[in-house]
Amino acid sequence: MNSSELLRSTSSLPEHETRRLLVAATGRHWTELILGVELEADDVEQFETLVRRRLDGEPLQYIEGTAAFGPIEVIVDPRVLIPRPETEQLFELACDAIDDPKVIVDLCTGSGNLAIALKHRFPTAIVYATDLSPDAVDVARENARRNRLDVTVLEGDLFEPLPDHVAGRVDLIVSNPPYIAEHEREGLPEDVREHEPVAALIAGPVGDEVLARIAESAPEWLGPDGVVVCEISEFLGAEVAAHFAGLGGEIRRDLAGKERFVIASRRIRL
Repeated sequence: MNSSELLRSTSSLPEHETRRLLVAATGRHWTELILGVELEADDVEQFETLVRRRLDGEPLQYIEGTAAFGPIEVIVDPRVLIPRPETEQLFELACDAIDDPKVIVDLCTGSGNLAIALKHRFPTAIVYATDLSPDAVDVARENARRNRLDVTVLEGDLFEPLPDHVAGRVDLIVSNPPYIAEHEREGLPEDVREHEPVAALIAGPVGDEVLARIAESAPEWLGPDGVVVCEISEFLGAEVAAHFAGLGGEIRRDLAGKERFVIASRRIRL
């Protein structure tokens, strides 16, 4: 079958998703597929399988197996969250908040997207990434290898697995932690609720539990001019600002105008 004909005949999904699934099924560039090439029967069968998976609600990035994030690309699968545009904004906020970090820590690293992207941006920095999930640690380590960037990925709860000598020397702490309340789970989009790891989404009854623990422990680990930048729930800005009040925590909005980040520092003003 001709690829352009196949694309035109597949109307069950948005056009951009259909193109991406055909690229994933065939390994060919999308411009070539749009112009039209003859496909093997196996390619067509694989494409139809991917379409069925997408129609069943599986996230597109899990089907493709990778996701772009800032300057890098990472493997993603049901062991880790899919990077979102808001987290790319978190990455940019972190990069703008500090000029030349020597030590960077990424808590709740998941796929390792933040840690690896920050190592790419600040190649001379020592970068640590931690996650409680052994599955996430495996994915993050594989992503660091694939991107050929030296990131130390440690299994454990928040700051707990970091080496003692890092205490008081961290220039930048970043985190996209769990920040959804338990009662909000049923309101999540179906593809998120049914496919992405619950432990990386749900923080507890309120939603700020992990952020409160980060705020409590951060002063022990930050250097004199250290900065913390975290992604937060749009509904908990005031509560999170209170947790980080000792570090002058400020709430920043995302591109949609929602309170989505906290930035805090020992500095007088950011």
